[in-house]
Amino acid sequence: MTIREQQEQLELQILSPYACPNAGHAKRERPEMPCPYRTAFQRDRDRILHCNSFRRLKRKTQVFLSPVGDHYRTRLTHTLEVAQIARTISRALRFNEDLTEAIALGHDLGHSPFGHSGEAILNRICPHGYRHYEQSLRVVERLEKGGAGLNLTEEVRDGILCHTNRIAATKEGNVVRVADRIAYMNHDIEDAIRAEILRKEDLPTDVTEVLGDTKTKRITTLVGAVVAHGPEKIGMAPEIQAMHDKLHTFLFDRVYYNPIAKQEEHKAELLIETLYRYFISHPDALPEEYQRIAQQEDIDRAACDYISGMSDGYAVDLYTELFIPKGWRSSASPIS
Repeated sequence: MTIREQQEQLELQILSPYACPNAGHAKRERPEMPCPYRTAFQRDRDRILHCNSFRRLKRKTQVFLSPVGDHYRTRLTHTLEVAQIARTISRALRFNEDLTEAIALGHDLGHSPFGHSGEAILNRICPHGYRHYEQSLRVVERLEKGGAGLNLTEEVRDGILCHTNRIAATKEGNVVRVADRIAYMNHDIEDAIRAEILRKEDLPTDVTEVLGDTKTKRITTLVGAVVAHGPEKIGMAPEIQAMHDKLHTFLFDRVYYNPIAKQEEHKAELLIETLYRYFISHPDALPEEYQRIAQQEDIDRAACDYISGMSDGYAVDLYTELFIPKGWRSSASPIS
């Protein structure tokens, strides 16, 4: 047997009956020759890790727009934290770690620049609507590899689509959905404290008493609650879930809707809408691959695809290039 076949047989021996093994699953829209070394879910993970959209996550906002400082989260660091938490849960429940990791690494590939404010403005102005989890699926199916997509397995694509508010077809996909929230709630607290819009003592006392008063303790408690709940239905005990939900509501009230955190968002929304209107009126200004999308689908879809794939910095630079006047200087004039 090949190394891949040995791994597939080992999965059948060690994974939980609730897990999704490669054998009997992992179908692709376009059939491919199997790899002799890697299972299908391992190949999906590697394809996501090496794609252009994944690299752009390092310059996309998580909560604070283009923060000054090395330690604030970006979409990339958020994605890595989600993958770590999800793998911990999957390992404890004997789920398929490779499938879990592939979904986690791909779950935010379709996020727009400037975080959820960018998502909101694109959803408002694009007639197709815009939701980052649907765009993440579109990225891996339609946009990557010059329009060929990554040809990922059904289970990975389903997990990416369902990571926000839907029940996935696999336990691994549902683990990523829970891990995503565990990750962003706890790292957003840390970033908000660093940004001085929240103090540690502001957190609800009953929440910290149950979940813990540090990021490490809270993540450990929440991960442990998911594991203790068992593999049959991904969730937490009611008392832990109640504190989890209370913390989530607290963060919306005190961080996500905080005027200080949101003070630059109207500028980001103006920037995105201006770029969108420009490309709608000037389709020839789109890169060639997006001009093809405009011809095959429509210009709104093409403009939305192009802008949503931009990093924060690229969007700012492009806006500056198109709309901010440059100082004039004769080429014959000496620099003084």
